[in-house]
Amino acid sequence: MGLPTKQFSLCFTVSMITILVGQLPASGAADYTNLVFKGCANQKFQDPSAIYTRNLKELFDALLAQSSQKSFYKRTSGDGQTAITGLYQCRGDLTTSQCATCVGKIPETVEKLCGKVIAARVHFSGCYLKYELVAFKQVSETELLYKVCGSNQASEAGFEEKRDSALNAILSGIQNGNGSFYTGENQSVFVLGQCEGDLSSGACGSCVKSAVESVKIQCGDSISGQVYLNQCYITYSYYPSGVPVISSTSGTRQHTQRTAAIAVGGVAAFGFLVVCLLFVKSLVKKRRGKSEGWN
Repeated sequence: MGLPTKQFSLCFTVSMITILVGQLPASGAADYTNLVFKGCANQKFQDPSAIYTRNLKELFDALLAQSSQKSFYKRTSGDGQTAITGLYQCRGDLTTSQCATCVGKIPETVEKLCGKVIAARVHFSGCYLKYELVAFKQVSETELLYKVCGSNQASEAGFEEKRDSALNAILSGIQNGNGSFYTGENQSVFVLGQCEGDLSSGACGSCVKSAVESVKIQCGDSISGQVYLNQCYITYSYYPSGVPVISSTSGTRQHTQRTAAIAVGGVAAFGFLVVCLLFVKSLVKKRRGKSEGWN
């Protein structure tokens, strides 16, 4: 007596597909090395002796060496008028490995986009690096460098109140001792904010407050906005149906999502296996019944 091959194969295939789907990884985290913006000084190094080139290379090497250990580092290379100061800042939810990867891509990006200029800044979605000749005129810590506003406008009543409440949560979170980085969600609005690592709590709060006011003015009723000041930045995104599960680059929420997917997939697979076994058992009984009737 043979088993019903087609039906059994179908059950096995469906079960295996379910198991495989359950084990598929959660959606990948957003690429933290995507370029957000760059700023390049108009002046290039006048460098017949190559001293600026050496100082800049020394600075980059020192920054990259620290990026696998710290999320923020500041350094000056060289002396006197030829000295170059620079820093990097990684987003607060990146691991040290991700931070190193992110920062490691910036020097070549600076070279490609700016060349040998006396000051430059390259901002990726997960980190940024900036440097300047010490004699270069510095900008204010709250000067607006770049903004991005979503093309879609919110039409729901109460959007401004929800957005403002979420933005204020960044300020409260930073001022209440959460360090220079904050991320969270409030009434369907996901927000993120960060200050440079060497800012005091008060200076960070002042910078974030300026950024909050700026994004309200710059982006109005846009469902998303990003504002980058010299020493801090904030972003917000409004989801009318609720903030979706977002896989953070740190892997924390991604791990939760993956665990849930495997659990659901496992339960579904088990259910299919039970159904298939019962189905096969039923067919076997029918075959036996027919066989007994023929004797």
